[in-house]
Amino acid sequence: MVWGTAGRAVADGRGLPVRQGTAEQGSVGQGAVEQGAVDAEVARIHRELIVLRRDLHRHPEMPGQEQRTAGVVARELRAAGLTVATGVGGGHGVIGILHGARRGRTVAYRADMDAVPPKDIVGGGPAAAHVCGHDIHTTVALGVARVLARLRRQLSGTVVFLFQPAEETLSGARALIDAGVLERTGVAEIHALHCGPFPVGTFAVTPGYGLPGQDKAEVTLPAPGAPDAARRLAAEIGALATVAPPQTPADIERLLADALTPDGPLARFVAVRARAQEAGVSVAYRCWPQERYGEVRADIRRLAMSWAGAGVRFPAEPFPAMVCPERDARMLAHHLRRAMGRGAVTELHAAFPPFSGEDFALYLDRVPGTFTFLGVRAPHAPITAGYPHYPDFAPDERAVGVGVRAMAGWIAERAHRARGLPGGSGGSGRGGPTTPTGSRTSG
Repeated sequence: MVWGTAGRAVADGRGLPVRQGTAEQGSVGQGAVEQGAVDAEVARIHRELIVLRRDLHRHPEMPGQEQRTAGVVARELRAAGLTVATGVGGGHGVIGILHGARRGRTVAYRADMDAVPPKDIVGGGPAAAHVCGHDIHTTVALGVARVLARLRRQLSGTVVFLFQPAEETLSGARALIDAGVLERTGVAEIHALHCGPFPVGTFAVTPGYGLPGQDKAEVTLPAPGAPDAARRLAAEIGALATVAPPQTPADIERLLADALTPDGPLARFVAVRARAQEAGVSVAYRCWPQERYGEVRADIRRLAMSWAGAGVRFPAEPFPAMVCPERDARMLAHHLRRAMGRGAVTELHAAFPPFSGEDFALYLDRVPGTFTFLGVRAPHAPITAGYPHYPDFAPDERAVGVGVRAMAGWIAERAHRARGLPGGSGGSGRGGPTTPTGSRTSG
């Protein structure tokens, strides 16, 4: 089985592997939640989670319009016994809070709920669709909440579940942060999974990497001759790119191979989209590392100023890159190898994919944590079946159970860690307020 070689794996009758006990289980400390207990709970609810994921998949909602999804999330969290806040951040954010029976740290887990707008689907689409895997992210988070709630008597600390709207527009995280969610719950660290084009049952960790941010520029050109000048300038600015968007599945395979190569072609890159307008050029670009923004801005300004009378406007600051702390990612890799098998983990050596961003960056700017790719590519499936935003994105549903097993164990371990141990950054477990300002709360 691709998802586990450490310890003997058996099937539970529904195709979900359940690890048997090994000497490593419980190694995080006496009284901690054991991986074997997590696996048993996941096996018990696995079919229900698949049904839940299919329901969410059939009802995609645009960024900022996740009313039905938020209602399903709140219902499931309340049924599991969590304290629930809805309407967080002035929109459809949902927060679930689970207190363990033992003292420990406060750890957050984030899932995004929105679907991909039609214009952001590769080639366009007729309607919003869950082709980025947010339905799986939400289901995994609900599964983790249900499993840890069932194991509450062994759970240390507090787990704060953040169900975030509007990730696709890079606005949902900011809304939750501005609502005071991290401070008012005393979160010490935060974690998340994202679907990726890796074999189902495997994970890709991102130590020191993650996803690029984004910068924009608007260039204005004087008439007459502005349209022709705009076309020529757009080509000049576009030539700054060192990596081009994939046109074929083979291109995606090459990009992935480059991301898995230490000091490979994606260790430093610039990805540019420059579009000629009637009287100027609209530019959006990403680069790695993010310290290159100044350099690229200077190049754009130089090219624009070569045209007499041109003007250039940049935002005050680029949207930040998501950079995953190296130490935290390596600790997670160790946990995953112990819990899921040594062959279950690979490591990315570049920001991947170079054309996408993540507002999870805003959380990591405030607290440490991890952002890890959950493999959803079925055996023999084309890479586009596991590559977000493609119209034929079709994740293998077995990834749901795999993700819940991995993250429930990891979150329990992080909450159990004593303050001051490696990876710890404070947090009080039960102390402090737990209701974000402006939310509606129910137990």
